[in-house]
Amino acid sequence: MRVLDSHLHLWDPEILHYSWLEGPLAWRFADTEIDHARIPRASTENAVFVQAGTDDEDFLAEVQWVASLAPAIGVTGIVAGARLDRGTDTTAHLEGLETEPLVVGVRHILQDEADGLAVSAGFITGAREVAARGWTFDACIREAQLPEISRLAAAVPELRIVLDHLGKPAVGTADAPVGPSPEWVRDLDDLARHPQVSCKLSGLPAEAGGDWAAEQFVPFLDAAADAFGGDRLMWGSDWPVSVIGPAEEGDPHAPEDGSATYQPHARNRWAKTVIDWAQARGHDLDALFWRNAEEFYGLGERRSEDADESPRRGILGWLRGE
Repeated sequence: MRVLDSHLHLWDPEILHYSWLEGPLAWRFADTEIDHARIPRASTENAVFVQAGTDDEDFLAEVQWVASLAPAIGVTGIVAGARLDRGTDTTAHLEGLETEPLVVGVRHILQDEADGLAVSAGFITGAREVAARGWTFDACIREAQLPEISRLAAAVPELRIVLDHLGKPAVGTADAPVGPSPEWVRDLDDLARHPQVSCKLSGLPAEAGGDWAAEQFVPFLDAAADAFGGDRLMWGSDWPVSVIGPAEEGDPHAPEDGSATYQPHARNRWAKTVIDWAQARGHDLDALFWRNAEEFYGLGERRSEDADESPRRGILGWLRGE
C-alpha cells in the first residue's frame, strides 16, 4: 500500500530554536532518523511536514531547512508556521512563504492561546489571506476549543481546515483507558458539519503519553468516521511526538530509571492500528492513507527525488551513546 503521512515533524536543535523541546525529544529528528522509522508495508511513502513549534523568528528558516531535506525524506508538502493575528506582519510573512513552492498550508498553534483568538478580527483577516493563496490551515487545539474552530469555519468558509489529532481528546492510558466524552463527540460532529473541514487520525498515542493499546482508540476512530465520513479523514503519524513513552519490550537502550524514551516501532504500530481498524470497518485504505491528504493539500503528482544525505548527531547517536 502507499502511505502519505499527513503529519510528520522534523527538527534539529543545532540549526533552529525550539523553546519547548525537552527530554528524549530534544535531539535531532530528521532524514537519518525517519529512515529507521519507515512503514514496512508501504510500497511508497511520502509525507506532509507540519511546522514543529520553532520560535517565531525561525518560521521561514524552518521551511527552507525542510525544503533542503525534502527530496531525501519524501516530503511533498510543507505546512509552515505562521502567526495569523499580526496584521501587516502576517501579510509580510505569508508573502515570504510564497517563495517556497512546497508550502501548501500554515499552522498557528492555538492549543495554548487565549480563548477567542481564532475568531478575533485580526485572526480572521489572516485566515482569509491564507485562503486567498489557496493554502490550508492546520488547527492544533485542545478539545475544549472545538467550538471555536467551528466558528472560524463559519466565518471563513473558503478556508480549508484540518483538525490535528482529533482535537486532542482525553484518552487515558492502556491500563486506565478513557472513552470519548459526550461533549467531544458533540463538538466533533458540529465541526464536521462544515464541509471544508477534515480531520487527521493522528496524535492519540501522544495524548496517552505513549502508553496505549490499539483497542483503546477504536471508539475515537469510530466517532471521527461517523462525523467526517471516510473522505475527510487522513492518517498522520505525529512522528516523533507520538513515539515517546515507556520503553518498548526488549529495548536494550531503555532508561534504567523507567523514564520516557524513544519508541522505535511506535510509528508503525500506530499505522497498523489504523489499518486494522479501517479494514474491520470496511473503510478505503488508500483514501485514508493517501488520497484524502493528497487532495486536501493539493499535492497532485509531486514526487520526491533522491538527495545527498548530511547526517548529524541525532536520536540514533544518542541511543548508541555517541
